This record gives sequence, C-alpha cells and structure tokens, in this order.
Amino acid sequence: MADPQFQREALQHVDALYNFAMYLAKNPPDADDLVQETYLRAFRFSHRFQPGTHLRAWLFQILRNTFLTFYRVREREVAIAEDGVPDWDAPMFHDAPEDTGNVMEAHTDLERAMRRLPEEFRSVLLLAEVEGLPLEEVARVMGCPVGTVKSRIFRAKERLRALLRDYHSA
Repeated sequence: MADPQFQREALQHVDALYNFAMYLAKNPPDADDLVQETYLRAFRFSHRFQPGTHLRAWLFQILRNTFLTFYRVREREVAIAEDGVPDWDAPMFHDAPEDTGNVMEAHTDLERAMRRLPEEFRSVLLLAEVEGLPLEEVARVMGCPVGTVKSRIFRAKERLRALLRDYHSA
C-alpha cells in the first residue's frame, strides 16, 4: 500500500481525474468507478512511481489505460438514459459555469464537436488545453512522441474550426 504522503499528493488530483473520467466514461457512475479504479491501481503500484516526475500525468496515464482496458466496450454502445436522452448528451465539462442563452448553446455545440473528434485528438486536446499538462506529459500519458502530440493538437483544432465554422462568421 502507498505511504500516506503519496496518498495525500495523489488525492490532490481527484477533480482533474474526475473531469477526464467524465469525458471518457460519459456518465457519473462510470466516471466514479473509473477514478476509484485509477486510485486503487495507483496506490497498489505506488512503488513504480518515480519521485521527481509528474504525478498528475502518471495518474492520467493510469486512468486512460484503465479506461481503454475495461470501459471501451461500453463506449461503443449507444446508451439511453431513463428519460430517453442519450447519455452522450450529458455535459463533457461537468463543472463548467452555468450560463444562459448563447453561452450555453455555444458550450453544447463545442461539446458535440469535441465528441466528433477521434479519441486520440480529443484526449490530447483535453489534457493539454483543458487540464494544462505540459506536452511532454501528454506524450507520456498518450504513449507517443511529443511531435505526435503537437500534430494531434493542431489537427484537432483544425477539425474543431471546421465543425464550428458558423461561430467564426457570427
């Protein structure tokens, strides 16, 4: 089991991990399970963490790998909530400020456009631009070179521009 200091430091990132888990899992119960499984693995394998490296990126890597291993099959299914609304319409950025009118409409359109991006584009964009991880850490989480991360971010932004071109002319 992990030492108490490691646990305290790791638990400081629970909100950021939950945000990413919500994006991946698309519903609160699965996101909760994903974060819980991430922490179980992190604490169990804390001896593998290299002190002096980026703990947050290590935790994101565990979360993403856990999702890809155990939850991806569910992602292919079109989930319908009890109220008949598709689960993918649940907010991706669950703690974004609530607002009215045009802001909420733009936010919803951005989330839908993000969901149309390939997973590797969405993930790098969220990790780098939303969570603020350095590109080197995003590369570590994604298991690819930094140049690939830069390319994916660029291509993701280009696709988002195309998907949201109506906002540019507005």
